[in-house]
Amino acid sequence: MRLEQLRVRGLRCLSDADLALGAGINVFIGDNGAGKTSVLEAAFLLSHARSFRSGAKEALLQRGAAGLSIFAELRHDDERRVRLGLGRNGSRWEARVDGESVAIGQLVRDCAVVCFEPGSHALIAGAAEERRRYLDWGVFHVEQLFLPAWRRYQRALKQRNSLLRSGDFITDALLEPWEAELTQAGSLIDAQRQAYLELLRPRLAAEVAELLPELGDIELRYKRGWGEGRELAEELRSQRGRDIARGHTTLGVHRADWSLAFERAPLREHLSRGQEKLTALACVLAQATLFAERRGEWPIVALDDLASELDATHQASVVRRLTAAGAQVLLTGTELPSALQSVPAQVFHVEQGTIAPLL
Repeated sequence: MRLEQLRVRGLRCLSDADLALGAGINVFIGDNGAGKTSVLEAAFLLSHARSFRSGAKEALLQRGAAGLSIFAELRHDDERRVRLGLGRNGSRWEARVDGESVAIGQLVRDCAVVCFEPGSHALIAGAAEERRRYLDWGVFHVEQLFLPAWRRYQRALKQRNSLLRSGDFITDALLEPWEAELTQAGSLIDAQRQAYLELLRPRLAAEVAELLPELGDIELRYKRGWGEGRELAEELRSQRGRDIARGHTTLGVHRADWSLAFERAPLREHLSRGQEKLTALACVLAQATLFAERRGEWPIVALDDLASELDATHQASVVRRLTAAGAQVLLTGTELPSALQSVPAQVFHVEQGTIAPLL
């Protein structure tokens, strides 16, 4: 799939950007703070309905702007075209597909963007929430039943947590229906996550062997969020006292995590920052590869500040890989990376939120 047109209004320093993108590599060069990353962020928002950058959602809005909007014309590899729109006024997001108002889930199912950026090492060294997001995005794009199960689970979790904070009024009879719903939806989510990780495992092993051969074989470990060999309903019942004391649900798929262990670096702490980045890149490329195999087309690949994140050898390897795959790439840098000197690319100059193609 590829974005042919991208229009951005009111996103950070991009007040009015209108781009015609190439099918292959698109490079955005300019000084730090010029707005390069915001272009990638706009594409990512269409795919995830959130930014890959940290900070409050309010920071997305250009200073003084009442709202922001992103519009894109997307072409799939089967030549199907889709018009996508995402807007925000105040705290409310609105999504459109081909001019019709839709749920956010329908919008992000049509557009798939994976991203490697300076904060990507958090996928390896950061909190479990980042790894769950990565995992659930992948499951969402291969399992039609994941989103309704996830919504059911989140609704039940919210209700149970509300009851846990209600003090003396809480009873087992009030908790049981929500625990039953958590168990049913959570068991489905857990099974889908484990199935996805089994599909991902060989792709990830291949990427790691290419990028980090010195670390040896990998082991992918998964923790589902409650005790192995026990039903979630049983665990929730046994933890009611602790959960009431803490005011929230301490077990379930919302507490799941996964990790990687290397033959020659069995603990996360054994990895250097550079190795964390390469491991994160391997995860991104493995997920993109699996998406392509299951959906018949590559997702759009965003690479933010590639030259500062990877050495020249790894830059060249990634560029060759994505060019051979025929993926559309959105890449930023303060100058044209050396790996692209002899590779066909459409280059844009970004300055103070203004974007112009370089001929």
